[in-house]
Amino acid sequence: MSDEFKVEIVNPEKSFLSKEDVSEVVLPAFEGEMGILKDHIPLITFLRPGIIIIKQDSLDKILFVEEGTVEFVNNNLLILSSTIKKLEDLDKNSIASIVKNSEDKMNNTNIGDKEKYFLSHKIDTLKQIS
Repeated sequence: MSDEFKVEIVNPEKSFLSKEDVSEVVLPAFEGEMGILKDHIPLITFLRPGIIIIKQDSLDKILFVEEGTVEFVNNNLLILSSTIKKLEDLDKNSIASIVKNSEDKMNNTNIGDKEKYFLSHKIDTLKQIS
């Protein structure tokens, strides 16, 4: 019996990724890093900025996500996000630019706690990547 499930990632423009034979997905959820395996209990949660790791055979697909929602039911994982990028598409200059813009926003006294939470995770993740 197979230990694989389906993953689909959708952004506003298109279906970003669709895989039928995934063995595990690691997500940056609000509650902390979360691993999803076949037959996981149904769930709906929110993503915070971080890294998504999709494990398929011996290959890992690594993505950077800023935010989104996740639904897992009947061995189908659906990830909806407005900002998701393949890690290989992020070069050092683009990461540095995103970090600087995020740090500038963090210094703004008019932002709320939720936005500070998102920005701090975004900055930490991008600094770890570079």
